[in-house]
Amino acid sequence: MRTIDQPTHAPAAVVEPVANPGVDLAWLAERIDYSLFQQCIHCGLCTASCPTYVETSDENDSPRGRIYLMRSVTDGRLAMSPEVRRHLDLCLDCRACETACPSGVQYGKLIEPYKIAMLQDAPTGAGLSPLQRVILHHLFPYANRVRAALLPVRLLQKVGLMRLIGRSGLTKLLPPTLRNMEAMVPELQAPSRLPEVLPAIGPKRARVGLFLGCVTDAMTPQTTAATARVLQRNGCEVVVPRGQACCGAIHYHSGAEAPALELARRNLEAFDVDELDAIVINAAGCGAMFKGYEHIMPPEEHERTSRFVAKIKDVSEFLMSLGPIAPTHPVDATVTYHDACHLCHAQQIRNQPRQLLGMIPGLKLVPLAESELCCGAAGTYNLTEPEMSARLGRRKMDNIEAAGAAIVASGNIGCTLQIARQIRERGSAVEVVHPVDLLDRAYGGGEV
Repeated sequence: MRTIDQPTHAPAAVVEPVANPGVDLAWLAERIDYSLFQQCIHCGLCTASCPTYVETSDENDSPRGRIYLMRSVTDGRLAMSPEVRRHLDLCLDCRACETACPSGVQYGKLIEPYKIAMLQDAPTGAGLSPLQRVILHHLFPYANRVRAALLPVRLLQKVGLMRLIGRSGLTKLLPPTLRNMEAMVPELQAPSRLPEVLPAIGPKRARVGLFLGCVTDAMTPQTTAATARVLQRNGCEVVVPRGQACCGAIHYHSGAEAPALELARRNLEAFDVDELDAIVINAAGCGAMFKGYEHIMPPEEHERTSRFVAKIKDVSEFLMSLGPIAPTHPVDATVTYHDACHLCHAQQIRNQPRQLLGMIPGLKLVPLAESELCCGAAGTYNLTEPEMSARLGRRKMDNIEAAGAAIVASGNIGCTLQIARQIRERGSAVEVVHPVDLLDRAYGGGEV
């Protein structure tokens, strides 16, 4: 018979922390509440919603697996090895796992600081290439620079030479990042050039600020103009502040935290929230970034930031809360709707875009299989992880073609460009637009 003080099992071995964790754990500790790791109960319900796990079937490429990896690094039990880094890099940050999780794990608040830390401490050969860094930090966040860079492309498109250049194979001589960029460029339109204030049409119902974005306004200025017209048609006076800047998402998600915060402050200054009923966004990624400002801004700026965030509304969210005026011009087309990740998962906006489309006379809305599975755009993921991005893009296009729709609508610029690329590569006749583009047609377009 054993004595009362005899141990029933061997004591647990003391695990020494790894000598070099590979990331700045002190920096991470300031930005991640450790209890966020503990919210995960390891049930695995997130795995079926995770695009990378669906494609690879690797547990380390699932949200549950990545949380385990991040927690192990945080605890000092695991170093940020190339293998660990690869599994975390492959995450799209689509946040579909947050929708699926029964425990309410805030996965975005874990992976986003980790991705920044990984880029800040990336070893030689890892992280962004010099070309990617220039593009992401010094080109994309500035709409005027993007427009200037695309001006030769727009001219070549107008005279029909871009297709000839593509067929000749000359673009294959470009570096991979530039090849991917060239493949994403749509048919470019003239800049929107909106005045600073646009009057409401009919009785004034609201005064709203319109956020233009950077890539959105440069690549799809017709959607910017359509958004303004739709708001006007619904009795909104539209204010377009000249001092606004990129939302900061491109910098933030590519490891440049300080410039992202400066861009955020510029937007806080540009929009006079006390004079506006809402700040309207037509790009899901920008809206999600804005709504997350309180999470990334220093505590001493939270009061001002919270007042700003309270006014942020996706255009579909705002119109449905305002009560949209019924459009009267028929749009006779079969349409399917793709849920942009940062609209349906990050902002929980699903019904409003479909409700707006359902108001359009003549429009038939058909379901899209795997509508909430990421298309592979994921901000700049299609530049940094082109292989997985292409796999997910092809999967999305398969589902779009199976839906039998002539038009696919999506509320995010990244999704629009990604799907448009797949359409061109397949030679498909499907058209991809923002829901507000269709609503604008149903209001009569530019007829004011």
